[in-house]
Amino acid sequence: MEDEFGGGGGRLERGERGERGGRGEHGGRGGRGEHGGRGGGRRERLFESGDLKVLILHLLQQQEPRHGYEIIKAIGQLAGDDYSPSPGAIYPTLTFLEETGTIAIVDPQDARKRYVITDEGRKELAEQAATIERTLKRLQVHQMRSREQRPAELVRATENLRTSLRLKLGDVGANADRELLEKIATILDRAAVEIGRL
Repeated sequence: MEDEFGGGGGRLERGERGERGGRGEHGGRGGRGEHGGRGGGRRERLFESGDLKVLILHLLQQQEPRHGYEIIKAIGQLAGDDYSPSPGAIYPTLTFLEETGTIAIVDPQDARKRYVITDEGRKELAEQAATIERTLKRLQVHQMRSREQRPAELVRATENLRTSLRLKLGDVGANADRELLEKIATILDRAAVEIGRL
């Protein structure tokens, strides 16, 4: 699938419309900078042509099914807290991958689409092993630089929060007890409000 995933074919241009079009692959609106991080000015380019597609396949192979929002969160966690890919990059790419048969929707009738990787997607991912290794390394470097630029106190507090959520929810995620999820969401919302009032 050279034209679709790695090199300059027409389908690649159509599939990456959301990545390189109006909002761009590396960020959305709202002052997050050209490449998705907060603040102005250019930042290093996190994704080359086709990298985002392969990364999504990798994430779905690790854990499926996933909603588009869960994929956005997963990429943000890989890159660091100062980066989040825009929905305008992710959802058109998901549509493209679905059209190429590398991912599929679990239940087309469900309003919140959940995606899984197909056998064709696993085959493509195996062929793109070097690409995913390069992409993950680039994201890791970005995450390390992001942490170095943040105060140690915030890094510690953020890691404590992530650890607490992981220990409490484990691999259950969205399937956890609704009452527990609501309590956690309430605590996080309250903390966000209090921080905003500082």
